[in-house]
Amino acid sequence: MWALRRASNPLKNRGLSIRTSRAYCDKSEVPSVHLDDKASNGDFCLAISEGHTFLKRFYRASHGSPKSFVGQCSFSSQADSESSTQEDDNLEDGFSELETPANAKVVQDSHADEGNEDELISDLELSEDEDDDVEADITEKKSQKRASSALFDAIMGAPGLSVQSALDNWVEGGNELTRPEISSAMVNLRKRRMYGRALQVSEWLESTKRLDFGERDYASRLDLIAKVRGLLKAESYIDKIPKSLRGEVIYRTLLANCVATNNVKKAEEVFNKMKDLEFPITCFACNQLLLLYKRLDKKKIADVLLLMEKGNVKPSRFTYRLLIDTKGQSNDINGMEQIVETMKAEGIELDLHTQSILAKHYVSGGVKEKAESILNDMEGGDIKGNRLACRTLLPLYAALGKGDEVERVWKACESNPRIDECLAAIEAWGKLNRVVEAEAVFGRMKKTWKKLNAKHYSTLLKVYANHKMLTQGKDLVKQMADSGCRIGPLTWDAVVKLYVGAGEVEKADSILQKVAQQNHMKPMFVSYMAIMDQYARRGDVHNSEKIFHRMRQDGYMGRMRQFQSLMQAYIVAKAPAYGMRERMKADNLFPNNVVAGHLASVDAFRKTAASDLFD
Repeated sequence: MWALRRASNPLKNRGLSIRTSRAYCDKSEVPSVHLDDKASNGDFCLAISEGHTFLKRFYRASHGSPKSFVGQCSFSSQADSESSTQEDDNLEDGFSELETPANAKVVQDSHADEGNEDELISDLELSEDEDDDVEADITEKKSQKRASSALFDAIMGAPGLSVQSALDNWVEGGNELTRPEISSAMVNLRKRRMYGRALQVSEWLESTKRLDFGERDYASRLDLIAKVRGLLKAESYIDKIPKSLRGEVIYRTLLANCVATNNVKKAEEVFNKMKDLEFPITCFACNQLLLLYKRLDKKKIADVLLLMEKGNVKPSRFTYRLLIDTKGQSNDINGMEQIVETMKAEGIELDLHTQSILAKHYVSGGVKEKAESILNDMEGGDIKGNRLACRTLLPLYAALGKGDEVERVWKACESNPRIDECLAAIEAWGKLNRVVEAEAVFGRMKKTWKKLNAKHYSTLLKVYANHKMLTQGKDLVKQMADSGCRIGPLTWDAVVKLYVGAGEVEKADSILQKVAQQNHMKPMFVSYMAIMDQYARRGDVHNSEKIFHRMRQDGYMGRMRQFQSLMQAYIVAKAPAYGMRERMKADNLFPNNVVAGHLASVDAFRKTAASDLFD
């Protein structure tokens, strides 16, 4: 216990005291963790045993988070965003880390559109799909290789008919509707993010009673409803599931979708509901909360770790991955390495995925020697025989500025490249300011694969945006439209940054508003922030407030990053910001050191040396 107190001492400066205020007495014997009503400077005291060591490792070094105030909660929604703007930039642009594996191969003849781009690009390096835990843990488990499905082809080959009609015709044609055939079709629909069609398939199966639904089939249906119609519809659907089949899988599916949409309050409600129903607290459920708090409220990570400790929930590889990445984002290299040591001590070896996270943070932390050592380990001495590592190595070598290494790795792929390797190569050449090489790889893609989707175009579009190549970017967008490629939030983000980089922020603002209204789709968080930050730098309070309001209308609220940018606009304009502190409080946000300084600068009633003379 004393060792734990010592390991926790660096957290004193955060003004946070966490305690186990009462035991939640149920069969799982998992405590209900509360945060103190009042901020204090007391020790970070956790009444836990000497069991797992990952808690100690995680808190051996400080996150560097400034003081803050946290109100009482029992996993209630007190979303205090992290102070690090880097994390906001990296994580708040998207939602479902678990939907797309980092090393997932893009299907060459994909029919995927960009309808849910914001699910594609957040925290891809932290996918849990590589472990046994899967987001919805449903019947149609994701496969890295395309499963052939005649039923899927029939669904896709009937554009003028509804999915139900295509299914009716399939059965009337004498085709056998087996569970493997259904599962294969659902896998293909999900891989292409055609959730609406997949939901129609599920509804048809249930209404026609062609399939005897079990708990996992209902979980699959629940997952699709959440993705297509929202959390409220999904939650109400649970009441329609037979009571005997409303098990832990059902609720963890809902929990995962709450996390996917960054809905802290609803995620905590579902988690507490699972405890009330006396379901066992699983590593999957805890990982979901860790994932959520990693983005929005790092202080609550301690609560989840305490629950795992008390409930004797053994951390998975994904748990360690989350903690390693959290330490890395705080630039706590020593703390990150201590988590790795604990992971190894528990018998979990570093896989390619975890190595890539370590290497990324070594690069960003300026520890180049260790980054290169990790990259050498990832290669394994034979890059041609280790093609899985290529797509990860390319951008990492580029981040180190090693153009020769990028060339070497790309040559190992060039004779027969995979599409994900091409995308990684485009990204790498872009980082090295070698746009011609990036364009050459894209040209190779267009010749090799007849149909490219918006994600493929957007990779090169980002390169143009980063190099302020407005004309080339416009031409590429025109090519996308001419090819019949559906353009969505991921492409909008690249276009926004293209115009912002060219100094045309008003044009970027206009485009984003127009496409969002026409397509009835929500732009990404980072797209809004790219525009808002530019207005803030100009001291344009009016337009900064306008973007702030639009973000709230789209559900982006309760995030410190937005208030920081908004206050910057007032600071540059040298204008008072009336009621800013109250606005933050209404969103359950409480200022850290940086934000407190901004608030003091824009306080209309602040005292100064000059004002004291005349009072």
